[in-house]
Order: sequence, then structure tokens, then C-alpha cells
Amino acid sequence: MASEWHETPLEDCMEAIIDYRGKTPRKTANGIPLITAKIVKGGRINTPEEFIDPDEYDSWMTRGLPQAGDVVMTTEAPLGEVAQLDGKKVALAQRLITLRGKPGILDNTYLKFILQSDFVREQLFGRATGTTVIGIKQSELRKIKLPLAPFQEQRAIAQVLGNLDDKIELNRRMNATLEAMARALFKSWFVDFDPVRAKAEGREPEGLAPEIAALFPDGFEDSELGEIPAGWEAKNWGNLVSLEYGKSLKGYSEGNNDYPVYGTNGKIGTHSRPLCNHSGIIIGRKGAYRGVHYCSTPFFVIDTAFYVEPKKAVELRWAYYVLLGQDINSMDSGSAIPSTSREDFYSLPVLYPPFKIQAAFARKLAPLWAKQEQNDSESRALATLRDALLPKLLSGELRVLAVGSKLLNEVAA
Repeated sequence: MASEWHETPLEDCMEAIIDYRGKTPRKTANGIPLITAKIVKGGRINTPEEFIDPDEYDSWMTRGLPQAGDVVMTTEAPLGEVAQLDGKKVALAQRLITLRGKPGILDNTYLKFILQSDFVREQLFGRATGTTVIGIKQSELRKIKLPLAPFQEQRAIAQVLGNLDDKIELNRRMNATLEAMARALFKSWFVDFDPVRAKAEGREPEGLAPEIAALFPDGFEDSELGEIPAGWEAKNWGNLVSLEYGKSLKGYSEGNNDYPVYGTNGKIGTHSRPLCNHSGIIIGRKGAYRGVHYCSTPFFVIDTAFYVEPKKAVELRWAYYVLLGQDINSMDSGSAIPSTSREDFYSLPVLYPPFKIQAAFARKLAPLWAKQEQNDSESRALATLRDALLPKLLSGELRVLAVGSKLLNEVAA
């Protein structure tokens, strides 16, 4: 650690520590967003899904009000996730603690990054208690030593690392917009049947090339699913695909191998060989949350999930968007652990359009998905750079003010 750096107990450099543990607010369907531990993840706050009544805000938030720039940290289940608040009015739930550095002593953005450093996290988990659920008491958190750079150096470090996080966040938002566009097109073609309705009314389908418009029928017919486009078929998933079991695997969280590994909640690591030799769909099999995921490369699936193999002509990109709308997570075979059974899945109804329409959907959106993957690749590179810079900057091994923040920002650009 550089000579100007010094270690200071957390409690000595805090202007405010706001802790709402031990209290549970009354939730409402809308109102003021409630920041809970489960939405603080990966250095950011996901979209809140819980709220409190604005009329009850003042009576609930009696232990302190959050400010723009404050850092929130989860204190258990999970321990140690951090994010920074913006200026929006929010309420704070249990299992969170809010930290605000003393002006001129500790920059809040610098605080966010040092809380993610190995130096601080080793102390955090070293002072934690519990076995099944690991958490830390406020009295122990206060004793954790923070490596403090000179204040101007803190701000320079925060700017360099913050710029990297901002670019990662921009890519995330861009991908969310692209995903919304993909879902809107799926809904137009396969849920609202806009091209079919247009042709049934004697209009040209809006925005479609003639060769694609020609694939859609110009009328509807009755079926066991209700009125459907003529020539499309009412099926069950068991008619179209099979669910294949994943396999037990160890060591997938280590190293950086060629093939992604998926579990019930999504990607969890990499492996040297795939279980599924093509791009495809992963469906959660066990657990409270059983998601539906798409992987654009061959992949491995562990034994908490299935992967999908077509039994007839099925475009898996199309099938993925159908499955997203079928609430797989609500299916439960009734065992001790919430789980999805193959029999229940196979009985789910599905409207099966001709394969040429499924394939046209995939071709039309291929550039969009390619852009998403490009953004993801860039974000991974930026995160790798940030993680490499973090210990060097926070220890003083690399001095921003000496090297120049402009130069480092250019490297990060």
C-alpha cells in the first residue's frame, strides 16, 4: 500500500450509517419503490417490484433518509452486494445497510469500489456469523478497515472505475431495448397475428417484405385453442420437443473454458466440453426459481435443469419466446423441492406456426441478437479491465494522479 494510504475503521469515516434491520414495512402494489436485498446485485439496483404507501413513508423512514450517492450494502442473504443510490426517492428494507462517507474524508463512489475489493470482502466474511444464512452485525461492520487514499486520489480512482461501470450499464440498457424490440415483434406475429389480420382485411402487412408477408395466411380458423391463423396447428410441447436431463458437474465455477454451464437460474460457469452440441434452450428443473434461458453457442447443463431437443422442425429462437410467456416457474410437481416435471411440460398447449414463419422470425432478428452479443462481449472485456485495475488502484500500486486520469480513461474507452 502506498505511503499516503492509511487504513481506517469504517465507523470513523462515515457521516451516516442507516440501518432498517428488524423492521418490516407494509407493502403496497405501487407507491414509493422499496429497495430490498434481493434487487441489489452485480453493483447495481435492479427494477424494484415492491413499494410502500407514500402516506406511510415518513412514519417508516425514521432511522434516516437516503441521499443521492449513498452506498447500499446487503448484510445477509446474500452478504456484501453493493450499489449506489441515485437521487430518486426510495424506501429501504431489511437486510440492507446504507453508508455515507464523511465529506472530504471518503468519496462515496470510491467507497462502493473498495467494498467490492478482496481486501474488504475478506474482512466482511471473516467477521460474519451464521452457517445456512451468513450475515454481519452492524457492530462488526463498523470495525472493518478501509484502505483510504488521499481524497483527491479517491475521486480520480472513482472516476476511472465509474466510467467503466457506466459503459457496462449503457450496454445493459441497450440490450434491454433490443430485447424489448424482439419481444414486440414476436407478439405482433405470434400473439396478436397482425400480419394475418392485415391480409384478412385486404391490407399489406406493415413493415414486411413481400416474400415474408406471403408466408402468412389471410384468414383464421377454429381450433381447440380458439381462433388461430389458418394452417397453423394446435399442439402440445410433447409433440414438438423433448426435455433432456442435465448432468452432475464439478469445478464449473473455476477457470475460463470454452463452453458456458447453465443451472436452473442461468449461467453459472464454464466447462471444457458441451453437453448440448448446438445453440438452444435451457429450462430450470429444480428450485424456487426455474428460469428459461437461451444460449447462442453449444453449452453444458447441470442436473438442476433440462435442455430442449426438437422432435420435428422447430426454430429454437421462436420456441424460446413462446416459453417465456408460459410461466414455467409456476409449474410444480409437488415434491419437497419445487420442480418442473417433463410430463407437465409436455402437456402444455402451444400454437405451432409453419416452420418457414418461425425461420423468418429468426432471420429478421438475427442482426439484433448479434448486436446484443457484441455488447455483452464488450461488457465482459470492460469488467475484466475494471477488475484488473481495481486492486492496483485501491492499493496505490497504480497512481491515477501520477499516470493521469485522462490516460486511464482513454485506455478504458
